[in-house]
Amino acid sequence: MENGYTLYGSYASYYTAKTRSYLRKKGIPFVERLPSDPMFRNKVRPASGSHRIPQLLTPEGNVIQDSVEIQDYLEVRFPNLPAIPDTPRQRVFVHLMELMASEGLIRLAWLHRWMFEENDSFVKKDFGRSFRPQGSDEDLLKYGNLIAERMTSYGLPESTPAFTEALDEQYLQLLSLFEAHLLHHPYFLGGHPSAADYAIMGAMHAHLGRDPAGLRVMQHNAPRVFRWVEHMIVPEVRSPEFASTPVEYLAEDVVPETSLAILGYIAREYGGQFVLGAIAFNQAMARLAPSPGYELNPDVDQPALPPEQVLHEGIEHSHAANLHGLWLTQRAQGYFQSLSKEHRVRVERMLGAGVATNLINVPLTTTILRRNNRLVTA
Repeated sequence: MENGYTLYGSYASYYTAKTRSYLRKKGIPFVERLPSDPMFRNKVRPASGSHRIPQLLTPEGNVIQDSVEIQDYLEVRFPNLPAIPDTPRQRVFVHLMELMASEGLIRLAWLHRWMFEENDSFVKKDFGRSFRPQGSDEDLLKYGNLIAERMTSYGLPESTPAFTEALDEQYLQLLSLFEAHLLHHPYFLGGHPSAADYAIMGAMHAHLGRDPAGLRVMQHNAPRVFRWVEHMIVPEVRSPEFASTPVEYLAEDVVPETSLAILGYIAREYGGQFVLGAIAFNQAMARLAPSPGYELNPDVDQPALPPEQVLHEGIEHSHAANLHGLWLTQRAQGYFQSLSKEHRVRVERMLGAGVATNLINVPLTTTILRRNNRLVTA
């Protein structure tokens, strides 16, 4: 697109949902194209060396893959309505939500998509449209089945009434906390979105807010959340429900208790893996002593380290650290560790005891960088 950006992704894609919302709310000029677009196959994918979406083609011809890298690249060029606040408590909150609301919730969203039969036809045809947008239903199912087979190849538990009820209960608890927050605030930190809002859109829009089973639960039980999801995919920043709210972050570094309740719930339910991952990674790096530029599991689509025996809070775990999650973990840890002692105390007091505080106090001993869409040691 001349003088603009091209986003390659799909509406069924978890990570594309984050980036699409970000581009629209920031007012960044872009068009969206499907991964079946010839430009994606012929130029974008070869340039990135990755099939994963979203990918962003810049006006200068550069290609960026990964929703967080896209955000970081564009924040420098479009500083209005910053996605990352510059005050200690708000910024730590946002970095933790970048991790917890995106990487933490992905399993709930993924299981909710594939464990409910009522999603099957819609999801497969929706995936199929990314490759044959004008195809027949048979065409859509053909391609959708191929994608579904790849997505579910990671392994699904047995679908039983007890299991799906438990999934819905986890989802309902999250919705209840979000509903309570939206009584008073349009976004997590006040009058305009932050990276925390964009992060949770992967789960809330692409999966739970569009797939029939998740959408049904949301509409029946959380109308404010449903309306929030609707609003997060349009360019307007100020919604009619909060017409008098200033378009700015809350003053005096305030993080609402309702926002902290959401972070706390996600951390308790899904965040322990990141604490174990940080410990496992530090153990592995102490043993490997890698040189700068060492590629971490480069040939795997979702890179992870081999399992480590990890002792945490008196319990031994066998844990394979997710490297992308660790790369994101560094953002919260690194910023927190850079703060003065006084500000660290204030942040810890805000978070309270639990997973989030544990995580920011287990800094990685080796920095992870992304280079050419591969994770390497610094």
